[in-house]
Amino acid sequence: MSDQTPTEPFDQSQVSRGDTVEIEGDSLFMHHTVTAAPRQKPLRVDKFLANLLPFVTRSKIKNAALVGSIYVNGLVVKASYKVKPDDVVGLLLPYPPSEESQPEPMDLDIRYEDEALIIVHKSAPMVCHPGVSNRTGTLIQGLQWHVEKSLPIGTNDHTRPGLVHRLDKNTTGLMVIAKTEYAMSHLAQQFFHRTTGRSYNAIVWGDVPEDQGTIGGYIGRNAKNRKTYSIYEDESKGKRAVTHYEVIERFGVATLVKLKLETGRTHQIRVHMKHIGHTLIGDPEYGGDTYPGGPPTKNFRQFVKNCTAIMPRQALHARELSFDHPMTKKRMTFTSDLPEDFLLLLEKLRRLAH
Repeated sequence: MSDQTPTEPFDQSQVSRGDTVEIEGDSLFMHHTVTAAPRQKPLRVDKFLANLLPFVTRSKIKNAALVGSIYVNGLVVKASYKVKPDDVVGLLLPYPPSEESQPEPMDLDIRYEDEALIIVHKSAPMVCHPGVSNRTGTLIQGLQWHVEKSLPIGTNDHTRPGLVHRLDKNTTGLMVIAKTEYAMSHLAQQFFHRTTGRSYNAIVWGDVPEDQGTIGGYIGRNAKNRKTYSIYEDESKGKRAVTHYEVIERFGVATLVKLKLETGRTHQIRVHMKHIGHTLIGDPEYGGDTYPGGPPTKNFRQFVKNCTAIMPRQALHARELSFDHPMTKKRMTFTSDLPEDFLLLLEKLRRLAH
């Protein structure tokens, strides 16, 4: 019997060549590809990878095989597959938890927890993980402290919660965090293949003309401002991005929309809504701190200022999250209420509309 499992062809263009790290949008993955030598002797693929990628632990390779994240010539294979000459072997891994970040006590809004994962509601302006300008106070550091304090005294457990996706600093809403290597591998594979379900609510400037629609294009860094992104028609300038939207409520000067991601690129919703002329309210990086219409009156300018005072961040909230549980394989769905600043802004817009 063949060790190859029938599946959709794996897109080799999405795999980094060599032992490089690629962070794809709001999801975190490591991609490795290795091409077997022309005189390669038959060897189990898990041993083949362990020999050529010594920086990847055997447990990570084992978990990758269990969740279907090892590919040969574009097809998913089992750990027992025998590598042959000139085979192209691909390995998908979740981005590893930071070894440098230190646990910090903080109040976290945890909505669900079991032995494999945590569902947390991220507030604004919390950053997901440490960076050059954010060494402390990040979500992952708070989660490290939460996990470690729950362990029995004297336990020598080096479990570190791991991110498999992220939200922008000023975006609120639901996130799933893995507590084990196996859960990280399983969840990363779901995010990579877009089998998770994620929907967002956003409040945008202007009256969105269509009740529903789809926005596409290729998202890449803005040539003039490298901190922001733009839509390009040329695929060589960015990565394919697709967002589906549906109007929930209209206020004349603004619209409440529901958005679903078909892909997960950095700033995807913010860039797509700006692209169709409806910037998220309060989003300073994409012009959401001003009204995009014609010259407003003095009173309306003050109204806009009052709105952005209520919402001094992008009006974006990760409302719903669904995925298959790594252990039970059952579908789980979580929904989050809109945060207070969202509700206050909606109340103000409704008063104006009526």
